[in-house]
Amino acid sequence: MPSSEKRQKAVDLSHHLSEVARARETSPLKGLARYFGRPGMISLAGGMPSPDYFPFAGISGDALVSESFSVSNNHSESSGLSWLWKLFGASRKEKTTTINIPKFTDHPAEQVNLATALQYGTATGLPQLSKFISDFVEKVYQPAYSDWTTLVQTGNTDGWGRSILMLCNPGEAFITEDWTYPSALASSKPYGIHPVGVPMDSDGMRSDELRKLLSDWDETARGCKRPHVMYTVPVGQNPTGLTTSLARKKEIYDICVEYDIIIVEDDPYYFLQMTPYAAKFERRSQAGSADPEKWLASLSPSYVKLDYQGRVIRLDTFSKTIAPGSRLGFFTCNPRFAERLERAGETSAQAPCGFGQSLITQLLMTWQFEGYARWLQGLSVQYEARRDSLIDALSDEFQLKMSLGTTGAWRGCTVYTASAKPRRGALMSEKFARDEQTYFSLVPPTAGMFLWLKMHFKNVRGFKPGDEETLEVKLWVKIAEAGVLTGPGRYFAAEEDGVNPAEGHYRISFSFASEEDLKKAVKIFGEVVRDFFENPQ
Repeated sequence: MPSSEKRQKAVDLSHHLSEVARARETSPLKGLARYFGRPGMISLAGGMPSPDYFPFAGISGDALVSESFSVSNNHSESSGLSWLWKLFGASRKEKTTTINIPKFTDHPAEQVNLATALQYGTATGLPQLSKFISDFVEKVYQPAYSDWTTLVQTGNTDGWGRSILMLCNPGEAFITEDWTYPSALASSKPYGIHPVGVPMDSDGMRSDELRKLLSDWDETARGCKRPHVMYTVPVGQNPTGLTTSLARKKEIYDICVEYDIIIVEDDPYYFLQMTPYAAKFERRSQAGSADPEKWLASLSPSYVKLDYQGRVIRLDTFSKTIAPGSRLGFFTCNPRFAERLERAGETSAQAPCGFGQSLITQLLMTWQFEGYARWLQGLSVQYEARRDSLIDALSDEFQLKMSLGTTGAWRGCTVYTASAKPRRGALMSEKFARDEQTYFSLVPPTAGMFLWLKMHFKNVRGFKPGDEETLEVKLWVKIAEAGVLTGPGRYFAAEEDGVNPAEGHYRISFSFASEEDLKKAVKIFGEVVRDFFENPQ
């Protein structure tokens, strides 16, 4: 990686700022913060309570050691209990280290302390956390321009909400994958900022379709000017589980430079990248190498590594790697955008919760970079085992046939189609022929927490054109009433007009349930699906 001196500074992209973002001023009280750290300064300006009145003399916790999870893909070892379940199920003695955070310290600039963490703070967060994040970004993501910066936020939903309001005015549109994260759609909708979907294939968002969308944009027909913002989940795309290849990212980035598009890279599943799925009979256990830096280097690069202009706003979160209740994440972006995002933060959430910040900061300082990277590598192996367990259970319940996808989002992907398992002694009867009908298809995810099922409702008994719209909801209700909750596909559609109702979808999570519950859920799902395709009423 070239030194920062050899990298250019970000170009001026301030013309992308919304009217609201341009109007933001420094909060008058927060503007005093630059004086707080001066030696000998006696502050009589702010309404800050004395830390003597904080009812916590200190907090401590028993944190798992960074090597808690194996990097081996030995499924017999890792598939029985999830990392979340292990924390509470305690099937074995966990190895822990105690972390302590005092109220006061002799070195508050270097050491985490409650007097600072629990006090009113700036939107930039604890300085120790900011330093760890900045060092981490430099080592792992390697931004391609010199004056990038980071800023804490309260999770990626907050990060996207601040970003879209900073960049878009009411009535504008933004680009996204044709299936995407529902909360990203919901957060922009009240402001009259609407999504425009771009189809995907095995490499993620299609660059040819993106270029066609932008080059053919008709402001009169569309009712708004051409979009200048893109929202994308490039790794373990939510909900499809696809990962955008490096070559595709380069193509998309070049198009965004050409058409002056800002990329908001929402990447919560970056460290949950996986090796390709293999069926049980093809799978071999291998001893993994606990080499975190080598593992990090093997991951699909972030858009920021390609970003020599500063047009990417990267969103990171600790929700998927430490705990979602911490409500803690961070931006990586150019300094102009960071300053505007900071102004938005200081008059809303102000800063993430001091308890969450202090605990996670102390944990990261205890683990250090190498320990955190080792923890992340262990998590990726755990989630890969969970993905395999879910697909294995579906293989036990259905006849899964492998083929190469030729159309739509799964063009070029390895696709598994599910039908009823052959019954012993079955004859070539109408019933046997119906057993061969496809119920659904899937592509094993390459990262993340979800399996995306495409239902083949045209094979439902008595199907007639016009029935499609209600079938996804009907089956979803039957599955839920039987005791299994899935995510209805329509929640994830960027544009409902682009949804093919004959191909309903469900998003199934493998991140939380135990292996026993996953198998039970698949059994229930199988029974309901088979019955529904025969008796949809």
